[in-house]
Amino acid sequence: MYRHNQDQLIMPHEFFLPFGGQLDPNNRWVLLAQRIPWGKAEDLYIGQLKSTSEGRQAFSVRMALGALIIKERLGTSDRETVEQIKENPYLQYFIGLTEFKQEEPFHHTMMTHF
Repeated sequence: MYRHNQDQLIMPHEFFLPFGGQLDPNNRWVLLAQRIPWGKAEDLYIGQLKSTSEGRQAFSVRMALGALIIKERLGTSDRETVEQIKENPYLQYFIGLTEFKQEEPFHHTMMTHF
């Protein structure tokens, strides 16, 4: 199952930080997020799914592809990639979250499915 997300990209000032402030629009992860054609990636991603209406809820393309990009750019393991995302609001923004959360967005074993 996949739920289409028209808002693959939110603006940095729309990302909620519980400790106040805003994301820097010139941060490397914010700039990279704006350069990636998430909508086109989502079209390709949906085409790879067996069904968009049955089964478990699939992760968004931004979360799946974003996590893989982070892993490759940082050269980290699956476990470390998830830890980095958990600790960094810019990485959470990059994978499409709308607010900072202090828990893992997904279990590190999901990286093999991405």
